Amino acid sequence: MSRTFFAIGASFAFLGVGAGALGAHAMRDRLAPDLLAAWETGARYGLYHAMALLVLALAMSRWPGSLWTTSGWLFVAGSLLFSGSLFTLALTGVRWLGAITPIGGACLLLGWLAAVAAAWRNVAGPA
Repeated sequence: MSRTFFAIGASFAFLGVGAGALGAHAMRDRLAPDLLAAWETGARYGLYHAMALLVLALAMSRWPGSLWTTSGWLFVAGSLLFSGSLFTLALTGVRWLGAITPIGGACLLLGWLAAVAAAWRNVAGPA
Protein backbone atom coordinates (compact mmCIF):
# COMPACT_ATOMS: atom_id res chain seq x y z
CA MET A 1 0.00 0.00 0.00
CA SER A 2 2.89 2.39 0.67
CA ARG A 3 3.94 2.06 -2.99
CA THR A 4 0.42 2.92 -4.07
CA PHE A 5 0.38 6.09 -1.98
CA PHE A 6 3.87 7.01 -3.12
CA ALA A 7 2.83 6.62 -6.77
CA ILE A 8 -0.37 8.61 -6.23
CA GLY A 9 1.57 11.30 -4.34
CA ALA A 10 4.14 11.57 -7.13
CA SER A 11 1.33 11.76 -9.71
CA PHE A 12 -0.46 14.46 -7.72
CA ALA A 13 2.83 16.38 -7.43
CA PHE A 14 3.25 16.23 -11.21
CA LEU A 15 -0.31 17.46 -11.70
CA GLY A 16 0.13 20.17 -9.05
CA VAL A 17 3.24 21.58 -10.69
CA GLY A 18 1.49 21.47 -14.06
CA ALA A 19 -1.62 23.15 -12.69
CA GLY A 20 0.48 25.82 -10.99
CA ALA A 21 2.37 26.55 -14.20
CA LEU A 22 -0.83 26.58 -16.21
CA GLY A 23 -2.41 29.01 -13.76
CA ALA A 24 0.63 31.28 -13.69
CA HIS A 25 1.02 31.45 -17.45
CA ALA A 26 -1.96 30.34 -19.53
CA MET A 27 -4.82 31.17 -17.17
CA ARG A 28 -3.66 34.54 -15.85
CA ASP A 29 -5.23 36.49 -18.72
CA ARG A 30 -8.21 34.16 -19.18
CA LEU A 31 -9.69 33.94 -15.70
CA ALA A 32 -11.25 36.58 -13.49
CA PRO A 33 -9.09 37.33 -10.42
CA ASP A 34 -11.38 35.39 -8.04
CA LEU A 35 -11.38 32.33 -10.31
CA LEU A 36 -7.61 32.54 -10.73
CA ALA A 37 -7.30 32.64 -6.94
CA ALA A 38 -9.47 29.50 -6.73
CA TRP A 39 -7.22 27.82 -9.31
CA GLU A 40 -4.09 28.77 -7.39
CA THR A 41 -5.57 27.49 -4.12
CA GLY A 42 -6.40 24.17 -5.78
CA ALA A 43 -2.85 23.85 -7.12
CA ARG A 44 -1.27 24.80 -3.78
CA TYR A 45 -3.34 22.40 -1.69
CA GLY A 46 -2.85 19.69 -4.30
CA LEU A 47 0.91 20.06 -3.94
CA TYR A 48 0.74 20.14 -0.14
CA HIS A 49 -1.15 16.87 -0.07
CA ALA A 50 0.98 15.28 -2.77
CA MET A 51 3.93 15.82 -0.44
CA ALA A 52 1.85 14.52 2.46
CA LEU A 53 1.16 11.31 0.53
CA LEU A 54 4.87 10.85 -0.19
CA VAL A 55 5.78 11.27 3.48
CA LEU A 56 2.86 9.08 4.53
CA ALA A 57 4.10 6.31 2.22
CA LEU A 58 7.50 6.45 3.87
CA ALA A 59 5.96 6.52 7.35
CA MET A 60 3.71 3.55 6.70
CA SER A 61 6.64 1.52 5.37
CA ARG A 62 8.46 2.22 8.65
CA TRP A 63 5.48 1.91 11.02
CA PRO A 64 2.72 -0.26 9.48
CA GLY A 65 -0.87 0.22 10.57
CA SER A 66 -4.35 0.60 9.18
CA LEU A 67 -4.66 4.23 10.27
CA TRP A 68 -1.98 5.19 7.74
CA THR A 69 -4.08 3.58 5.03
CA THR A 70 -7.15 5.46 6.21
CA SER A 71 -5.17 8.70 6.23
CA GLY A 72 -3.85 8.06 2.73
CA TRP A 73 -7.25 7.40 1.19
CA LEU A 74 -8.68 10.46 2.94
CA PHE A 75 -5.84 12.54 1.43
CA VAL A 76 -6.58 11.09 -2.01
CA ALA A 77 -10.33 11.71 -1.76
CA GLY A 78 -9.82 15.12 -0.20
CA SER A 79 -7.35 16.20 -2.86
CA LEU A 80 -9.63 15.10 -5.68
CA LEU A 81 -12.68 16.78 -4.16
CA PHE A 82 -10.96 19.94 -2.87
CA SER A 83 -8.59 20.73 -5.72
CA GLY A 84 -10.80 19.16 -8.36
CA SER A 85 -13.80 21.26 -7.40
CA LEU A 86 -11.70 24.43 -7.40
CA PHE A 87 -10.21 23.66 -10.82
CA THR A 88 -13.65 22.90 -12.22
CA LEU A 89 -15.09 26.05 -10.64
CA ALA A 90 -12.30 28.15 -12.15
CA LEU A 91 -12.75 26.65 -15.62
CA THR A 92 -16.55 26.69 -15.72
CA GLY A 93 -17.52 29.52 -13.38
CA VAL A 94 -20.27 27.28 -11.99
CA ARG A 95 -20.49 28.57 -8.43
CA TRP A 96 -22.41 25.67 -6.87
CA LEU A 97 -19.27 23.56 -7.32
CA GLY A 98 -17.86 25.54 -4.42
CA ALA A 99 -20.19 23.49 -2.19
CA ILE A 100 -18.06 20.41 -2.90
CA THR A 101 -14.84 22.09 -1.79
CA PRO A 102 -15.57 21.92 1.97
CA ILE A 103 -16.28 18.18 1.69
CA GLY A 104 -12.80 17.77 0.25
CA GLY A 105 -11.41 20.00 2.99
CA ALA A 106 -13.11 17.86 5.64
CA CYS A 107 -11.52 14.73 4.10
CA LEU A 108 -8.12 16.40 4.23
CA LEU A 109 -8.61 17.37 7.88
CA LEU A 110 -9.74 13.85 8.76
CA GLY A 111 -6.70 12.51 6.91
CA TRP A 112 -4.45 14.61 9.11
CA LEU A 113 -6.26 13.41 12.25
CA ALA A 114 -5.82 9.80 11.12
CA ALA A 115 -2.10 10.48 10.54
CA VAL A 116 -1.80 11.94 14.04
CA ALA A 117 -3.56 8.89 15.48
CA ALA A 118 -1.32 6.53 13.47
CA ALA A 119 1.81 8.31 14.62
CA TRP A 120 0.61 8.43 18.22
CA ARG A 121 -0.23 4.73 18.14
CA ASN A 122 3.34 4.01 17.01
CA VAL A 123 4.86 6.30 19.63
CA ALA A 124 2.81 4.68 22.39
CA GLY A 125 3.36 1.13 21.10
CA PRO A 126 6.52 -0.89 20.57
CA ALA A 127 9.30 0.77 18.56
